[in-house]
Amino acid sequence: MGFNKVVANADEAIKDIQDGAVIMLGGFGLCGIPENCITSLIKKGVKNLTCISNNAGVDDFGIGLMLQTKQVKKMIASYVGENAEFERQLLSGELEVDLVPQGTLATRCMAAAYGFPAIFTPAGVGTEVAEGKEVRNFKGKDYLVEEAFEADFAIVKAWKGDTAGNLIFNKTARNFNSVMAMAGKTTIVEVEELVPAGELDPNFIHVPGIYVHRIFQGKDYEKRIEQRTVSKN
Repeated sequence: MGFNKVVANADEAIKDIQDGAVIMLGGFGLCGIPENCITSLIKKGVKNLTCISNNAGVDDFGIGLMLQTKQVKKMIASYVGENAEFERQLLSGELEVDLVPQGTLATRCMAAAYGFPAIFTPAGVGTEVAEGKEVRNFKGKDYLVEEAFEADFAIVKAWKGDTAGNLIFNKTARNFNSVMAMAGKTTIVEVEELVPAGELDPNFIHVPGIYVHRIFQGKDYEKRIEQRTVSKN
């Protein structure tokens, strides 16, 4: 597809995402989430999605908006607090949920990026997380066999990117975005600032463009704070 991976906007970037797709969405809490692509997915109306994300947003922001419109069939996540609609759908049986320890979630993404079929982890051994999973013993210690994720699309947000898809993340907004960018079969990136190839210092690139298939400059970022905490005077 050449070095220029730029598409016009979010609608163009997600146009081939169909019902039943498995999607990774970067972000941590409400930090570094692909706001523009989520808006376009809602507008497109795709449904029966399996979403892999650290969390499920809040009721009126992030993935929580897709839960409101009943577009998510299954949620694979580590943390799902702050979302009343998520809780309602889970308890009513409308939403399938797979809770994954945060380190395991990150490493299963990384395994997909590296081409590994599975990882071994002690996290979850002897708990409900281990139900139905193979356990292997190494040097007297049990480990769960956790398979690498298979995502049709990875949708992430970066601070800066160039037309060849090289990405730089801003501070903690790097979070799950970097590993997910490398793990999807098709990776879609929205950036706050898009520059010509060659303008980014190679020493500061977090994800090289070889992993990216589509990139566009986003707009109107709200960058909401999940819980604002200030000190008392």
